[in-house]
Amino acid sequence: MRRSGVAAVAAALVAGALWAGTPDVRAEDGTGAPAAAAGLGVDLDTVTIPQLQARMAKGSLTSKALTSAYLRRIDTVDSKINAVLLTDPTALRQAAASDERHREGRARGPLDGIPVLIKDNVNTRSMPTTAGSLALAGSPPDADALLVKRLRQAGAVILGKTNLSEWANFRGAKPTSGWSAVGGQTHNPYVLDRNPCGSSAGSGAALAASLAQVAIGTETDGSIVCPAGMNGVVGLKPSLGVVSQDGVVPISAEQDTAGPMARNVVDTALTLAVLSGGEGTHPGAEAKPRPGSLRGKRIGLWRLPELGPDVDAVMTRTARKLRTAGAEVVEVTPPYQKRLAELEFPALLSEFHRDIDAYLATRKGPRDLAALIEFNRTHPEEQTCFAGQELFEQALEAPSTTDPAYKAMRAELKDLSRRSIDETMAAHRLDAIAAPTNPPAWTTDCKRGDNDVIPSSTPAAVAGYPSLSVPAGSVRELPVGVLLTAGHHQDAELLSLGAAVEQRLQAWRAPRYLPTTGTGSTR
Repeated sequence: MRRSGVAAVAAALVAGALWAGTPDVRAEDGTGAPAAAAGLGVDLDTVTIPQLQARMAKGSLTSKALTSAYLRRIDTVDSKINAVLLTDPTALRQAAASDERHREGRARGPLDGIPVLIKDNVNTRSMPTTAGSLALAGSPPDADALLVKRLRQAGAVILGKTNLSEWANFRGAKPTSGWSAVGGQTHNPYVLDRNPCGSSAGSGAALAASLAQVAIGTETDGSIVCPAGMNGVVGLKPSLGVVSQDGVVPISAEQDTAGPMARNVVDTALTLAVLSGGEGTHPGAEAKPRPGSLRGKRIGLWRLPELGPDVDAVMTRTARKLRTAGAEVVEVTPPYQKRLAELEFPALLSEFHRDIDAYLATRKGPRDLAALIEFNRTHPEEQTCFAGQELFEQALEAPSTTDPAYKAMRAELKDLSRRSIDETMAAHRLDAIAAPTNPPAWTTDCKRGDNDVIPSSTPAAVAGYPSLSVPAGSVRELPVGVLLTAGHHQDAELLSLGAAVEQRLQAWRAPRYLPTTGTGSTR
């Protein structure tokens, strides 16, 4: 992916966001009140970064006022969903420094003064980084992850840390997404007894509840895009290597990536430009409106009927809307899925042992996987929901990554996953493959664990290709995303297409914080 390509797409999307104005769709805080902050003059649920920066440039909005509004909203709303572990005590000082830069004409770009939440498996020097585990709940890391450094350099306000599925859902055989020993259980803002999906559960739920403008997630397979889909927001899993893995608690260097999550594609694109080391677009840049177009685009529809008839109906409506907008939609079934499912988990076990040992050596606490296993055995608090640590134990016994059998397995995974996407796109001359991101959120149940048969994320996750979840509709109250997958390093092209899909579907709806699923209509 050319960094300049992402910046160029971001520039076009900025123009579109300024041209389009703010949609008249408002979320509620669970009490019937919209999320428009008193005295702020913007609706936190629908405003975009370009619109915020336009206000800041005029002097009619300050970062301090915006940051204060988000902090108040966390205080008011987060008790319902439990998405934010802690807020940064320096957030308002960060915002004041941004305001001074804006007043002096030294704004650093579109993220200057924008509040961002960080998933708690990304190192932050000013706050603990725990991966949800009590084993890391002592001293903060010595340094920020590189992606956090880039956010700070861009002037973003680091607002706080979000809860996650402990160890990014790589500990027990029957995990419960959104639970950690440090943070407890995160709830889906749409229906509170339903799951937010993992492992970036807190980031997805916080965005749905409008607790920050942007959040950072991480993914090995599905952990950005599933929480995005299930919480009705946007999430990008970038191409492998676009965002640095430095300072991120690992599962596998062969698949791990951090990525941006937001309530719209333009904010997602602007954040990726910063995370990847690009300059993005200056908030004062002149550009003409460029609404996206789907005309002439070819999209492959991978239906995945195993996710149920209600989800399939959402995909049928999505395909109809895309065709009406001028896209050609053809049905596809990417090959090699069964073999990918057979090989991925054994490979991840070997990689996790290698990579978690290297990470733990940089932190205070257990120094390797064996010591971490012993920590969990002797701390009952670690066994209240993720009762087991079978994956840790299997990883401890897995073949080394120097073993020829492991090397052959990873080589086959890379080959088949890339061919799965490349051959499908070439055979049908596609711009992207579209599939359902998620089923309707399942009921959270610690005894049962997750019900997460969601195969759409695997080809891109294993191949290291980009995938983007955009809201597509809902099954009664529960959001369903459409997952767009593109080819090697086509992140910029995927974001541009995703913006056009988002504009056509207009599928975002406000969460209502219902205690249980009602009998509302399927949309």
